[in-house]
Amino acid sequence: MARSITDLGTGGSLVVLFLCLTTHFSVLPFAEAVWFPIPTTGTKCMSEEIQKNVVVLADYYVVTENGPQISTVSVKVTSPYGNSLYHNENATQGQFAFTTEESGTYVACFWLDSNHEHEATLSLDWKIGIAAKDWDSVAKKEKIEGVELELRKLEGAVEAIHGYLVYMKDKEAWMREVSEKTNSRVAWYSIMSLGICVLVSLLQVWHLKRFFLKKKLI
Repeated sequence: MARSITDLGTGGSLVVLFLCLTTHFSVLPFAEAVWFPIPTTGTKCMSEEIQKNVVVLADYYVVTENGPQISTVSVKVTSPYGNSLYHNENATQGQFAFTTEESGTYVACFWLDSNHEHEATLSLDWKIGIAAKDWDSVAKKEKIEGVELELRKLEGAVEAIHGYLVYMKDKEAWMREVSEKTNSRVAWYSIMSLGICVLVSLLQVWHLKRFFLKKKLI
């Protein structure tokens, strides 16, 4: 699973960090959050491709480094089709959680609120799938611990891996279908272009022949 953090400032799009995180293949949550700077102008976004029916949980907070001034950020999370899943303004910390309803790239964007002279640092702990599950609550509710709890985590990881492989298989089939349709259309376009060229050539020859006959050159 590919995760990227992108700077959407006035200078265009610049990928500043790219982490290959195998969240679906891990039974443990992330040990550390991702830290990245937010400039005074522009937007810093994190995107990740996630399949359908996956739980997403994220905690974020602003790390103050400029003395008494407390930086606040605005946050917006959107789905692959542009639907707003979470929006918050003037926040120093927060949390968002949702279950994906469609497969594709989900984007979380952060930007500093106005009247901030210095950039801020944001800590973001983004968990998906099995890593977002509250295993402590599961253990207390079902009264399981030790080896049985670890086996339950492994079972969840196996289900996540299976779901991810099915998603990739379906995506590959869709991309193959699109490629075949594109190749078919290109082939028909090439045949039509060739046919038009031959027809135009024949018409030119016919017009030239008429012209020579009219001028009695042949």
